[in-house]
Amino acid sequence: MKFPTILIISFFLSFSIHAQTQQDSLDIKQVALDYIESQHNMNPDQFERAAHPRMVKRTFWKHTKTGKEYLGETFTDAMILLAATYNQDGDKFPANPQKEVIILDIYDKTASVKLIADEWIDYMHIVKLNGKWQLVNVLWQFKDSEKH
Repeated sequence: MKFPTILIISFFLSFSIHAQTQQDSLDIKQVALDYIESQHNMNPDQFERAAHPRMVKRTFWKHTKTGKEYLGETFTDAMILLAATYNQDGDKFPANPQKEVIILDIYDKTASVKLIADEWIDYMHIVKLNGKWQLVNVLWQFKDSEKH
């Protein structure tokens, strides 16, 4: 009779050791929002706040001459510059842009998030380093993959 009780207690303790707090969930969501809103608001500081300095953003593109698909990469420094200039004419996003953040999974100090924006989908990996959640990986595509 003692074995099942010990097993049940161990099972629940394993969840409490690695469980996220409500604040973790809010902070993770804010990282994803800072990522997209930095482009809406032309606020490079907002992007820099969300991203780790070694963040990598990837997507696939189709070479116009060969037709072969390849993987392209962008890094934090380029995204900071993009946030400062992308929406300078105020025409890159609708008046009420879509920004649905779905936390797919959180385990201790790592999280996977899906961001659904107006024309694209971003899958993100977010890590908690030194008490701060930061964006480290983004894999994105247009909703219409023919745009690639």
